[in-house]
Amino acid sequence: MSDTKKVALVLGAVKGIGKAIAMDLLQRGIRVAATWFDWPESQPTMQADFESTGTAHLILHTNLLDTAAIADMMARVVDRFGRLDILINNIERGGWPVVHGRYIPEQWDLELATTLRAKRWVFEAALPHLKASGHGAVVNLSSIAGIVGRSGPASYLFNEGYAAANRGISLLTETWARLGAPRVRVNELMLGVIETRHGPDTRGWGLLTDGQRQAILDHTLLARIGRIDDVVRAVRFLLDEAPFMTGSVLRIDGGYPLGGEAIAPMPEGVV
Repeated sequence: MSDTKKVALVLGAVKGIGKAIAMDLLQRGIRVAATWFDWPESQPTMQADFESTGTAHLILHTNLLDTAAIADMMARVVDRFGRLDILINNIERGGWPVVHGRYIPEQWDLELATTLRAKRWVFEAALPHLKASGHGAVVNLSSIAGIVGRSGPASYLFNEGYAAANRGISLLTETWARLGAPRVRVNELMLGVIETRHGPDTRGWGLLTDGQRQAILDHTLLARIGRIDDVVRAVRFLLDEAPFMTGSVLRIDGGYPLGGEAIAPMPEGVV
């Protein structure tokens, strides 16, 4: 099927990673339904940029924490385009210890509801349409918080609730791959520190000391922060270049989980 017939639903597309993924799809002729809820000041730019691509699109103001609203959102997408081929499950609420301080129940509940629960109900609503496509694809965006937790330099970036939610995404990815097979591929893209996600273009980054920021870079094997384009390329790979890949986790983190422990020089030995 040509890209001009495909339809993608991209969650959280008003700015940052979600918007960049949506723009890449639109520029390749894939029709896009995109949701937004927060940051209303960014919505006019989102609208103008989408229109500049010349590809049909639908922008939906949707509170994905309201599970009842999800069915209505999906109905509007299918009514407009008649199909759904791709789901970019990009919605989260990151818990910065340096921003939020000690947990309160409301913060914990918000992180779990946004980062984990909303993804689940969106997938359930999307699955019948993805199966009807015959070649559906889901990309669940998650964080390395799910494997490093609140530890080391990331202690300032990741709360344990956010980390727990992201570990849960990996379990959902495996389960959904089974539910979708063989007509729907489901993979997870696990992000490290990206410029707009726990990186320099977020308010939490500005609250870190120079030493704390440097410690994060020192712990990252590639010694840099991830760029939005790094994420867009990885999504494109999962959608276009990995037809035999499902239930898998692709990490794009500059090697952060492997950092922190230098390899000692090889000893001379005794023989």
